[in-house]
Amino acid sequence: MSLRTDAQRIIDAAITAALPDTAVKKALTGADFGKGKLILVAIGKAAWSMSKAASEFLGDRISEGVVITKYGHSQGDLPKIRIFEAGHPVPDANSFSATAEAIKLVKDLTAEDTVLFLISGGGSALFEKPLVADEVLKDLTEQLLACGANITEINTIRKRLSAVKGGKFAKLCEPAKVFSIVLSDIIGDPLDMIASGPAYPDSSTSAEALAIVQKYGLRITEEVERLLRIDPPTALENVTTKITGSVRQLCLAAEKTCRELGYTPIILTDSLTCEAREAGSFLAAIARYHADTGQSLAFIAGGETVVHVKGQGKGGRNQELALAAAEGISNLDRVALFSVGSDGTDGPTDAAGGYVDNDTKRKLGEVGISIHQALENNDSYHALKAVDGLIFTGPTGTNVNDLSVLLIKR
Repeated sequence: MSLRTDAQRIIDAAITAALPDTAVKKALTGADFGKGKLILVAIGKAAWSMSKAASEFLGDRISEGVVITKYGHSQGDLPKIRIFEAGHPVPDANSFSATAEAIKLVKDLTAEDTVLFLISGGGSALFEKPLVADEVLKDLTEQLLACGANITEINTIRKRLSAVKGGKFAKLCEPAKVFSIVLSDIIGDPLDMIASGPAYPDSSTSAEALAIVQKYGLRITEEVERLLRIDPPTALENVTTKITGSVRQLCLAAEKTCRELGYTPIILTDSLTCEAREAGSFLAAIARYHADTGQSLAFIAGGETVVHVKGQGKGGRNQELALAAAEGISNLDRVALFSVGSDGTDGPTDAAGGYVDNDTKRKLGEVGISIHQALENNDSYHALKAVDGLIFTGPTGTNVNDLSVLLIKR
């Protein structure tokens, strides 16, 4: 089989292993919700898949529910559950109106009732009731996405400007209990940061939030500065939380499939957090070191890199990582690298990620594209598109960070 075929098999197996269906049902096994109402609220890119699993497991026990997910990520109706699609990574009017419906649903509950709260990555943008004007929130979000801030830094800021983040949604549910199931998309599974922790006490401080503003030179209003000085709840008595999945599942599934395909797999890390192009260059350096060993090797890295956007092009962190590796592997034989987002969306594009091999640089040269210039303009999408290097999966139904794999076939 070709390297591209091997790559696709690894991608398919890894994403399938990270789907939330089995994990959600396992988390619900043995849960006692008493005799009161059971209200379902699900947020994030995997909200529909998680809700479907919960609905299949709990059936008529669910009184009613609300799902808030990204555009194109709903796959049909669910019994007793209203489904809303909204903006990501920047919240929009549908984010706000859908969140208002969720808040209305948990209003006036009693201590006998329970909110089943299903959380996945993307919830920070999708689940929002801002404490500042829409245009202020949009501008600050766009600044954070462009400056290279990581997801923890972004959420430290966002939760202080929200009426539902940083444990505040759990407070709105009181006196009802909250049973929260979390599909983690942040390295280390920090529950106060995943979807900005709407049902978990905050661990960050106002001093840290203000330091992030200074670090990236963010432009903020006096109102934003005042809110950043206020800390969210530091304790919640009504919440039980279970984590159902993380990037480690992606890495382990990739490892298993690589072995089945005849590679010796090596998991480098499940917490890759550097600049995307640096990660690509590093993986290419690994390829050069091991290219002459005579072994079929697969080097696996999970995590979430960042891109400091300076150019006017189109792309995402996985595409940029892959393109950055193309230069370094161009003189090798039968070497390839791919990087994909487990949710099926890489940055503001319709691609899940990118694939390059030792022939990519030559193909780009034939169509007049410079790798260096494409990276400088953050235009990895169009460069990879020109040489059939984009990976498309469509919405996957999960969201547990990214997977990058270097393949050396002998």
